[in-house]
Amino acid sequence: MGRASRRPPGLVLVGIGGMGACYLRELLEHEGEGLFRIVGAVDPEPRRCPDLPALKRRRIPIFKTLQEFYAARRAEAAVISSPIPFHSSQTCLALSRGSHVLCEKPAAASIQEVRDMLRARRRSGRMVAVGFQWSFSEAVQRIKADIRAGVLGRPRRLRCLYLWPRDDSYYRRNDWAGKIRDRSGRWILDSPAMNAMGHDLHNMLYILGPAVDRSALPARVQAELYRARAIENYDTAACRIRTAEGVEVLFFASHAVDLDLGPVLSYEFERGTVFATGREASMAACLENGEVRSYGRPDLSPFKKLWDFLKCVRDGTGRPACGLEAASAHVLAVNGMQESSDGIRGFPESLVAWRGPAGARVAAVRGLPEILWRCYEEGKLPSEVGASWARPGKVLNLGSYGCFPAFRR
Repeated sequence: MGRASRRPPGLVLVGIGGMGACYLRELLEHEGEGLFRIVGAVDPEPRRCPDLPALKRRRIPIFKTLQEFYAARRAEAAVISSPIPFHSSQTCLALSRGSHVLCEKPAAASIQEVRDMLRARRRSGRMVAVGFQWSFSEAVQRIKADIRAGVLGRPRRLRCLYLWPRDDSYYRRNDWAGKIRDRSGRWILDSPAMNAMGHDLHNMLYILGPAVDRSALPARVQAELYRARAIENYDTAACRIRTAEGVEVLFFASHAVDLDLGPVLSYEFERGTVFATGREASMAACLENGEVRSYGRPDLSPFKKLWDFLKCVRDGTGRPACGLEAASAHVLAVNGMQESSDGIRGFPESLVAWRGPAGARVAAVRGLPEILWRCYEEGKLPSEVGASWARPGKVLNLGSYGCFPAFRR
């Protein structure tokens, strides 16, 4: 990675709205601790940033593009929180200019973009971390350590159910929500699996990985993707993944509900089960010998990813808990899901009820929570439990999957 910095590393923030604004607020709260220097920000529309006045008071220059920043400045580190289609190209550019990178999740929209990032990282000798914050949490690291040590025995089946209503404002918050491509044709694949509930899908693959900074790779996938809204991509997903080691991973998620439930997690192993229910729940394992192992809450330190990353940059040593290799499993799974479904199937209009006031409506599919709960309990997909609107997806082999889309129709 290189030598340790003698002074706090210079940091450029790429994207200062949305998640980028959250990073900026966290940094400003710790700016007097000598851990970093903000040397620039990049955003074509900086007015969306609530802390823009703070940047101006500090005379931190703001650029419209990352190319403009590097033409005028340099930075030891870059935090990239731009829209999904820019993650790969901006990461590669930052690496080529000598910056270490923390890229917000997902790593990219397509597996070929992740591989571009891996090549750029190898050429640069720099580090890339990906912002799946659960992976950096003490709770998840404790679980992963127990799995690797054999405390829980061999994995059998991992399941997640997550129902999270999203209203009109969620899909209006930017120009890429629910989109498959942007106006320039770049992949987005925005969806519950790629974005809002991406942490939960990624975490199941991550904890099964053979090393701290690795995930289990999906070998086969079968998915059913549906939508209640008039969006390009899906708002409801059900999928079955088999890892290269043969472990079954089941993921059920929807925004098209009026019930807020989850994530409901059940990770089954030979000697016990890890479980949790709710966004603020602690994770624990019940072992067959009666022992209960408490791991804690994975959401307690959402910016540990940032501070761990900056420590690696300052020290010149270490690897992030979640880098490109670990994050690539999630992208591969989502790419496979997108192709397995062979298109997005709309729910029958007769089943879709609109809840809430104008401008904040939720599209809620009647009976969907019950069906997805049954799928979770029985380990089946909607088409396998007889849902009238369901259509089975194809089982795809991802062993040699190199480029999305790989299975052209």
